[in-house]
Amino acid sequence: MLSLYFPGTLLPAVFATCVLVCTPLQAQAQAQEDAQAADPAPDTAAAPMWKLSGFGTLGVVHSNSREADFSSSILRASGAGVSGSWSPDVDSRLGAQLDVSQGAWSGVLQVISEQRLNGSYHPRIEWANIKYQMTPDLAVRVGRIALPVFLGAESRKVGYTIPWVRTPVEVYGALPISSSDGVDATWRWNAGAVRHATQVFSGSTDQDLGFGLQIDAENILGLSHSIDYGPLTVRLSAARARLNTDIAADLFAGLRMFGPRGQMLAERYAIVDKRVSMISAGASYDPGAWFVTAETGRTRTDSLLGGGTSVYVGAGWRQGAFTPYVGYAQIRADVATSDPGLSLEGLPPPVAAGAAQINGALNTLLATIPIQTTWSTGVRWDVAADIALKLQFESVRPRGGSRGTLINSTPAFRSDRTTNVTSIALDFVF
Repeated sequence: MLSLYFPGTLLPAVFATCVLVCTPLQAQAQAQEDAQAADPAPDTAAAPMWKLSGFGTLGVVHSNSREADFSSSILRASGAGVSGSWSPDVDSRLGAQLDVSQGAWSGVLQVISEQRLNGSYHPRIEWANIKYQMTPDLAVRVGRIALPVFLGAESRKVGYTIPWVRTPVEVYGALPISSSDGVDATWRWNAGAVRHATQVFSGSTDQDLGFGLQIDAENILGLSHSIDYGPLTVRLSAARARLNTDIAADLFAGLRMFGPRGQMLAERYAIVDKRVSMISAGASYDPGAWFVTAETGRTRTDSLLGGGTSVYVGAGWRQGAFTPYVGYAQIRADVATSDPGLSLEGLPPPVAAGAAQINGALNTLLATIPIQTTWSTGVRWDVAADIALKLQFESVRPRGGSRGTLINSTPAFRSDRTTNVTSIALDFVF
């Protein structure tokens, strides 16, 4: 029998989320049913259509590392490793979604509870938008919308819809923010048997990092194009934005105290009004008995966040209710992950010691620019309708002095060591 251990506040938080989210939605749905029962011949052409659904993952992850945590996102407080060899926080989440439609208008509200940077499971509104179908081929949306950057942009948090335990952190971790507040327009068109969907989007978003810190992405502007041809699906995306955050503000204030060289370093690495750009391309071929999926992406910003190129490829074979699979992913840095920093030459000893500490802090942060490879294998078991149990093994190897996508690294952490990760996840939709 599978035994899942949930320390801390996960289960109460998940339960509270379910109650808080589902109770009013269920009440609305019940009110709708009661209204329909009271009127035996409602005007169905004018009545809005409501749909309540949900999804979730109960997962545990084991890591053999004692110098860093394995996590599915840098926006997590903890993971498996130095915080505990087993962790439920890497993949566990609960989500609820309410859809409503009436004529050409429709709306969606999606709320998700998962671990945040402050360690809480406080629910967050992931989607909240209104859609107007202007013509059969053209639709516009306003509100909080999924960023259409990867193949799994709309389903990256719904574990049941993907074959592996989680989307590859090397590729999807490059964009930990999954939605923005703004507007988009989608035009669907056909060329023979090939179906196309061209989407433009614009907006902004802010992410509470906890501890009084926040990161803002403004002036988001992007283009995404999807192609469907039989079992083949392709998505190409490009986006850019401007970033602002107070991360490492004390470090940059210290750098500015060391004259023109310090000011130059602060201007170079501070995440203040810095342009970030991203392009991605992905393809999936799924004729039914087997599938293969590959994606690549590239990000670039002239700041502490650096930039890199990532890629993954995965394939699986469906054998009845079981789907064994294998995968490989990597990310490499396209910028320097270290800097000589301030010159210590000619500085009085106490000042030189302070400058050396600042140089060390700067290079510690630059080492977080990920360089990493991961081999993975696993099996998915579709236990019942809408329920899947997955077991996955990964060999994660940060390289080149980087900590890769690991978090909470300790001074004892050394790059170029393999971290073995075992994941068990129970995915469900309802």
